[in-house]
Amino acid sequence: MLKKYMRIALVSLLLVVALGALPAFAQDEPVTITWFVGIGTGGAPEQREMQEAVVQRFNESHDDIQINLVIVENNVAVETLGTLIATGEAPDIVGPAGFAGAWAFAGSWLPLDDLIEETGYDLSQFPESAVEIHRTSEGLLGLPLANFPAFLYYRPGLFDEAGLEYPPAHYGDPYILDGEEVEWDVYTLREVGMRLTVDANGFDATEEEFDPENIIQWGFANQWAGPMRQNYTLFGAASVYEDNGDGTYTAVFPENWREGVQWFYNGIWEDHFIPNAAQVGSDLLGAGNAFSSGNLAMAQSHLWYTCCLADSEWDAAALPSYNGQVTARIHADTFRIMNTTEHPLEAFEVLTYLTGEASLDLLSVYGGMPARPDDQSAFIATLDEKYPQGVNWDVVIESLAFTDVPHHEEWLPNNNKANDRLDAFQSLLESTPGLDLDAEIETLVSDLQAIFDEYSAGQSGE
Repeated sequence: MLKKYMRIALVSLLLVVALGALPAFAQDEPVTITWFVGIGTGGAPEQREMQEAVVQRFNESHDDIQINLVIVENNVAVETLGTLIATGEAPDIVGPAGFAGAWAFAGSWLPLDDLIEETGYDLSQFPESAVEIHRTSEGLLGLPLANFPAFLYYRPGLFDEAGLEYPPAHYGDPYILDGEEVEWDVYTLREVGMRLTVDANGFDATEEEFDPENIIQWGFANQWAGPMRQNYTLFGAASVYEDNGDGTYTAVFPENWREGVQWFYNGIWEDHFIPNAAQVGSDLLGAGNAFSSGNLAMAQSHLWYTCCLADSEWDAAALPSYNGQVTARIHADTFRIMNTTEHPLEAFEVLTYLTGEASLDLLSVYGGMPARPDDQSAFIATLDEKYPQGVNWDVVIESLAFTDVPHHEEWLPNNNKANDRLDAFQSLLESTPGLDLDAEIETLVSDLQAIFDEYSAGQSGE
């Protein structure tokens, strides 16, 4: 009998040892969900720190799922993600990312509709419009996270030095120029911008003595608006193609954007109130962070730019109109699940954590207004702590009523190649004086047509 019990004990011991040696999947090891950051915001030091804290908090409270955070520099993120997808090593979640980043990987995102139904996730916490902006013909590709309206950043101290009134605090308000009420439009902005542009001898750009080769302060710039289509929304929304309805597309360049190109180009090379590419990259303008340098009086940018301001000597104002109409471009960021994930339910749980419990912490460093109306007051309070000068956040919220439709990041046929050509055009404008703009625009349209035709041929199998 003793030998029998000893044999049973030995078998039991061997089973315990064997179970310990089984592969990880037999031991209920946690599922790893890889979160890829880089094709949008998220790479700044303070953003990295907060993202790491959010991941740590999740991992410490979950035994079944662990987040693996991967942060890649923005300038190589698209290429890196493309390589990961091509080699079968795609992450599970990507973001935050706006429409431009997402369209670069069109067809790679997992529609969330089935997961929402399966888990009972409540979409009613968001305005319907905030949900539908992320829906395509494939389905709902993201949950609402953040809105980044554009508005006018300005430096009151530079206006005071020039003896100028501040830009309007609300849309529809006039500007007071030389004691007279005038419309706050792109032409008034030009005049004010020139008066705020100063050379080393103290002359402004409206004065005959002004030296454009020795500027130390500029009036206006589009802050970090590299993609070409972002730069002309002050002149209204537009699209650079027409869908012919038969699988082909016609390249166009609308008149309002032609006028916008002329306005900006003159602003750089003739009126000199907008810095050129070399000037933006100089130490005088913060080696690329022009408004933060203190030597730029006004900048159009998005709410996300609050991430990267080093001082509190600024305020927010209304963007100018064009032909009586205001257009305030908008970015709307979210996280997306890649359709190659092996763990969609776990990825969705992480997604709802990032857009839910962790969202206010993340948005405090992303600079995005929460898509949930109930969270907006708390978000503004965190911004007030960071910038205690009493920023006019009301005008930021007002900007949401003037968004650009069609959107400046809308999909293009042959999307990545088309955007590369558009951005090359913008780079040419910012770096080269003496261009024949009409000829350059016609060349651009011709090149876009070839790019669109290449896409159409590929889709038809030609």
